[in-house]
Amino acid sequence: MNLTRLVRASLLAGCTLMAAHPALADQPAPPEPIPASDDGRLTDTIIVTARRTDSIARDAVAAPRQIALPADAAAIAARVPGGDIFGNGALSGQFSYRGLAGERVLGRVNGQRFASGGPNAMDPPLHYAPAILVERIDVARGVAPVAEGPALAGAVDAQLVQAQFSDSASLAPQGRATAQYRSVDESYAIGGLAALASESWRVGVIASREQGEDYRFPGGSAVGTSFERNLYGVHAGYRSGAGELFVEYRRSETDPSGNPPFALDIVYFDTDFVQGGFRGDIAADVGLTVRLGHVAVRHLMDNQTLRRPAAPPMQARATFAEADTTTAEAALRFGGARGYLEIGGDVEIADRDVTITNPTNPAFFIESQPDVNAARYGAYLQWRGQAGAAQFELGGRIDRTEQSAGVPQLGAAVPMGPRALAAAFIASGRAAHDTTFDAVARLWIEGGVFVPRLTLARKTRVPSVLERFAWLPTEASFGLADGNIYVGNPDLKPEVAWIAEAGFDLDADWLTLRPTVFYRRVDDYIQGTPFDATVGIVDSAVEMVASMGGDPTPLRFRNTDAELYGADLDFVARPLARLELAGTASYVRGQRRDIGDDLYRIPPASLRLSATWAEGPVALGAELFAAADQERVSATNGELPGDGYATLGLFARYALSGSLALEGGVENLFDAAYAPHLAGRSRVGASDVPVGGRLPGPGRGVWARVTAQF
Repeated sequence: MNLTRLVRASLLAGCTLMAAHPALADQPAPPEPIPASDDGRLTDTIIVTARRTDSIARDAVAAPRQIALPADAAAIAARVPGGDIFGNGALSGQFSYRGLAGERVLGRVNGQRFASGGPNAMDPPLHYAPAILVERIDVARGVAPVAEGPALAGAVDAQLVQAQFSDSASLAPQGRATAQYRSVDESYAIGGLAALASESWRVGVIASREQGEDYRFPGGSAVGTSFERNLYGVHAGYRSGAGELFVEYRRSETDPSGNPPFALDIVYFDTDFVQGGFRGDIAADVGLTVRLGHVAVRHLMDNQTLRRPAAPPMQARATFAEADTTTAEAALRFGGARGYLEIGGDVEIADRDVTITNPTNPAFFIESQPDVNAARYGAYLQWRGQAGAAQFELGGRIDRTEQSAGVPQLGAAVPMGPRALAAAFIASGRAAHDTTFDAVARLWIEGGVFVPRLTLARKTRVPSVLERFAWLPTEASFGLADGNIYVGNPDLKPEVAWIAEAGFDLDADWLTLRPTVFYRRVDDYIQGTPFDATVGIVDSAVEMVASMGGDPTPLRFRNTDAELYGADLDFVARPLARLELAGTASYVRGQRRDIGDDLYRIPPASLRLSATWAEGPVALGAELFAAADQERVSATNGELPGDGYATLGLFARYALSGSLALEGGVENLFDAAYAPHLAGRSRVGASDVPVGGRLPGPGRGVWARVTAQF
């Protein structure tokens, strides 16, 4: 631990020096000079602004032309092939990719990774990317390259709008402002960028404000779904030759926001981001990237501020949580964009504390996650090259992860059951360490309009500190929000996934098509399982405490075996000069290999189709989204089947000039009543959604948006 503290102190000092140095600045939306993988065939890109790309290498979905921008950017990421979303609240959705979610999917904002502040992941990474400010969302196709860090599934990176270098030697203003209104939840969002830039300098300020009320659905209102969030920040950059110094700071403030699937709602998230470094070429065909970062999350959630009815005094809870993440990474690349050898390393140190209190009784408090620390040290080697028409990317990485937990403190009013569990936890080792190995091999063949591709990989995920050190049975499950009570397991082993996927990119004059089939065999898959063999019989201290919390059948995190397989695709067709047809289709099956059961919260098959007609400054269109029934559900987790549904939306856009556009539309045109299978279940009593019922999708509503930029 002394080494970890020393490394953290050194990294924090580096961050402080960069933030104070006037010549440092941050890189905007364009890719870094040393990307983890600089070929678009390995990345899906969701364009959130009005610009589009026709490259077959990228998923170019112009979201403002088709939908009202949701407050939760995870709903935008879910538009990629294989994507979906866990609906846990207006600002707490988790991106699901090919059946995997949570910490199995690497999440970043502006290239920076960090730990969630809430024990139930009320603030997954995309919580900190207001859609009104998102420039683009990159999703690694299928498997994240080793240079991006360990992740069992893909990787998602939300890039916020930032200043761009210009071609002029003198500073000139840049700006962008967007405002939106949405009737279904009476919400508004406004945000933008104000900047000065030249060929050498960039300085910008971003800010956004979002607020919404409880949304309406056919049958009433989903009480407890209001939200409120502010974000503001500053970034700057200095470019000299082929290299750039960068720095940025952001402050995100989430105010009371509802989370009906959870026992508690957000009272606040106050989060500070800082990062900076250097990226660019230091010699001919030699590139360098250095990045230091720190994220500090301060969080409060309770069942008093928004929850209706509020919990009675004996059940009143207010949970305070903190998370601090310090990161450092460096990479040295030899060669050019299409052929290079890259050597890199990274460090990620995260400290968490969670304390459960009763706001009506100062003597009641429990440190459910006391001084929990996770430190990861990684190194990788990645080679990009070609043999004739065949292009390849080969990579391997090694990571050492050390985790530990402190001694929990309990108040005098805490009963004997939790005290006995705390004593047992204190007497345990409260520490774990793992060494993991990842390898990725990608191959694709350049062949004009037809490009076949193949990926083979071994990917790993170390158990989270929650899965290992959750000594107190609670509903904290990193966002599963299924009403089950979970307890940790210090004997967990890392998950190991063996992955194969194949597909092709077709780019003809009028058609772009990109299908993929995939298979993931996961050994030691971590799943909640019955605590013991005598389910429903309270014959242990854990079951006794869980029963006091309302669930006599707690689940314990254990290693199981699983497999996921399926197919997805996206396409764009232009049968006429002014008509574009586009869509995605996704199917995934997830099941246990150790017993006859399906995996939990696997999305149903889905289809998205849109048609857009454009003539000069006017664009008109419609979008259909359909999801099938989901009957293959987890019996272990008590999951219920989901019904299929379809919704239709209309949209329009009018460009008043090259810098000003008006957009609007109607969502859920036929006011269809539906509940997505991955939506959480409501626990709000004073709502038109029954307690235990899936949160329904929004009803019919109109939206309007105006965007100006220069």
